[in-house]
Amino acid sequence: MDTAKIDQKLIELHQSKAHWAGMPLERRIDYLRGVLKGVGAAGARMALAGVEAKGIDPNSAQVGEEFFGGPVVTARTVRLLLNTLEDIQKHGTPRLPKKAVRTRPDGQVAVKVFPTDAFDAVLFSGFSAEVWQQSGVTADNLSEHMAEFYRREKPPEGHVALVLAAGNVASIGPLDMVYKLFVEGQVVLCKFNPVNDYTGPFIEEMFAELIRDGFVRTEYGGADVGDYLCQHPQVDEIHITGSDRTHDIIVFGPGEAGAKRKAENTPRTDKRITSELGNVSPIIVMPGHWTESELRFQAENVATQLANNAGFNCNAARVIILHEGWTQKRAFLDMLRAVFAALPQRKAYYPGADRKYAKFVQDHPQAQPVGPRSEGVLPWTIIPDVPASEENATAFKEEAWCSIVAQTALPGADAGEYLRNAVRFCNETVWGTLNACIIIHPKVRKAIGEAALERAIGDLKYGSVAVNHWPGLCYGFGSTTWGAYPGHTLDDIQSGIGVVHNTYLFDKPEKTVLQGPFTVFPKPPWFVTHKRSDKVARKMLEFEVEHAIGALPGIVFNAVRG
Repeated sequence: MDTAKIDQKLIELHQSKAHWAGMPLERRIDYLRGVLKGVGAAGARMALAGVEAKGIDPNSAQVGEEFFGGPVVTARTVRLLLNTLEDIQKHGTPRLPKKAVRTRPDGQVAVKVFPTDAFDAVLFSGFSAEVWQQSGVTADNLSEHMAEFYRREKPPEGHVALVLAAGNVASIGPLDMVYKLFVEGQVVLCKFNPVNDYTGPFIEEMFAELIRDGFVRTEYGGADVGDYLCQHPQVDEIHITGSDRTHDIIVFGPGEAGAKRKAENTPRTDKRITSELGNVSPIIVMPGHWTESELRFQAENVATQLANNAGFNCNAARVIILHEGWTQKRAFLDMLRAVFAALPQRKAYYPGADRKYAKFVQDHPQAQPVGPRSEGVLPWTIIPDVPASEENATAFKEEAWCSIVAQTALPGADAGEYLRNAVRFCNETVWGTLNACIIIHPKVRKAIGEAALERAIGDLKYGSVAVNHWPGLCYGFGSTTWGAYPGHTLDDIQSGIGVVHNTYLFDKPEKTVLQGPFTVFPKPPWFVTHKRSDKVARKMLEFEVEHAIGALPGIVFNAVRG
């Protein structure tokens, strides 16, 4: 660790932070355009570097994961944020889609943020998303709770933000940097995670203009570098994407002394800290009569929520909740096993995955691997029939950062009662508040009523709730918010504090609610079973960077053939 070099970088950021905070919006927009251009130039190379590092077959459809999770999401979010900043420049405030704002029966304001345009409506037919606002936001004062940084009469003094990038998904670091720079008006030092620091040169290329002009710096290294940066007097704020344990070490310190500080809620730092720290992500499966094709579609949907990125996602499926009396429970689980059995096994590239897997299998001896285990490879594994009464079960309280998903069952005299029981179980037993999923057949949805479903969504204390599809889409759509349910404190951090992405710049979001059809044709290209995901993703990168209609035929052609 070269502390003198690190000190110099922070001195340079400290000297530029007021200039950045007060920079005219027009110039800020120019810099963001430069980032988008950089994503277009470096994005594909960054994705292919991830393919190599994660041991993905470069000739397989799985290559699409690294494009979707890296440059595609990055380009889309930057493009949408650029649209918002241009709206502020022209109109003084972000412009929402027509008829976007509604007030729920309980008075909560919900704002439709997806689809953002006609292209979204075509590419994601039947999908929609809203951002539900916190208490105090009304339809009349909504504009007063958007783009807070850009409403200030006088620019702030400026802050130096330390972004501790995650090691699993290539878009996390750059999008956290974008949020600090262009939403909160802070200059940034990004420390790359050793697991994927190969992304560093590509991200530096994307932010080249901001680095050149002194508003961004980067750093590499291990935990010692991270600790030095967190304690540095010229770092004003910290943003962490990682685990709650890493967060607690940063905030309270390691060992017994850190545990004592946490118990007393006496942090060793007074810096503002925002974070996204993972989740034991639940999937509530509503009972109903499903056809064979519907069973297959939803099995592939759930399998995708675990298998994407080899299970190393904060929004990966971790607990499948079934109605204990559902007559198709066995058929669904058998179909899920069949989907897993047909998937290629994946390199367990994240350090510590073997230990995590061993702990879960030891704590839940009924675990059922689907396929063999070999050197460096962990099989897809289902832990069936974890009793919901075992409130402290490892599967409910720890995030299985590997290829494991658990299953439990709950009672209910009817679908409505079961849904209420499942919501209570998620809120009271399952750890974390980042994202949850509800899978519900249209006939069951009609039977219980829209009011009951919306009430359940409102009661779920999660930052994102997705109906029928992977909540990871809430991460990827950009116009949606991504982060924990609000209200956590440093000594009870759960899934974190604050949000990112959020390209309409809501100041007080509570949750994103995404809804999609029960089944979709053609097969969604993010499904791990899609045969041409890589080709769709490459075309999507071109589309998101250029936003040109010329890329659409290639997207549709490959999507339909998947």
